[in-house]
Amino acid sequence: MRKKILTGITTTGTPHIGNYLGAIKPALKMAGPDTDSYFFLADYHALIKQSDPLQIKQSVKDVALSWLASGLDTNSSYFYRQSDIPEIQELTWILNCSAAKGLLNRSHAYKAMVADNIETNSDEDKAVTMGLFSYPVLMSADILMFNATHIPVGPDQAQHIEMARDIAGRFNHTYKNIFTLPEAMIQDEVSVPGLDGRKMSKSYNNIIPFLCDEKTLQKSVSKIITNSLEPGEPKDSSDCNLFKLYSCFASSEEINQLQAAYLDGIGWGDAKKKLFLKINNEIEPIRASYFELLEKPQLLNELFAEGASKVRPQAKELLSKVRDAVGIAQIV
Repeated sequence: MRKKILTGITTTGTPHIGNYLGAIKPALKMAGPDTDSYFFLADYHALIKQSDPLQIKQSVKDVALSWLASGLDTNSSYFYRQSDIPEIQELTWILNCSAAKGLLNRSHAYKAMVADNIETNSDEDKAVTMGLFSYPVLMSADILMFNATHIPVGPDQAQHIEMARDIAGRFNHTYKNIFTLPEAMIQDEVSVPGLDGRKMSKSYNNIIPFLCDEKTLQKSVSKIITNSLEPGEPKDSSDCNLFKLYSCFASSEEINQLQAAYLDGIGWGDAKKKLFLKINNEIEPIRASYFELLEKPQLLNELFAEGASKVRPQAKELLSKVRDAVGIAQIV
């Protein structure tokens, strides 16, 4: 069976350097001539966390352009917007009717919110929406709609693939063997430190922008928090977020050279300059492509329409089989 790899990209913000290193770069490396690669913008998933419609629209644009500028080839892969494939929503409802509530009760995100509510003596289900609770079912529909065989995920997302397998297996057993059970491709977690040393995250306000102009990038790097050691004083690289960031972009030889410079007492200004140049050299061609794409305002709409035209026939074919299996079909 030909391998089908599916990657969903939630549209809840503008990608930063951490997203590039942890998701965009490794996912694009997996796309090859021996696989069918599906990349989709998970805008319905975004509604779980984001209620500002303008933010949703802007994020769809920013995320799509970031992936395209980074090298996503729409000619050799499937690139589409989740909301352009209505069959996914119908499949979600059908799968909801097979999914066990007990299974969804074990979802990490749901359990974490319930635990937080209990800790603050609030009602267990305070602020829990059905979107959050049934998120694993929509994710299962995303995967099963195209019978994806392999799903690249971080360790924290592995549970959702197990849930998709459980839901698919239950449907296959109850009705008809239609769905392929997907396999999780567990990716090494890329821990990208932010400006303050914590994991780079928009919620911490500690990000380095991905596709910004050179001046903004340099300004962001200059804000990285370091200790008060002066130039000439030896520095410890083992617990330095600046050094960790540099290591995400540099070769082994370059990392060893910077480590030696730390021991020799490199000044923080010089170390930040090295980091800026390293990041800038890698993303400069991506940035150029990004700003070029910005000059084509209709491009995304054209690509979304083209992507939907490629995958909707697949979705309709599978949904027809599912409808027939559950008895929602023409009366003969």
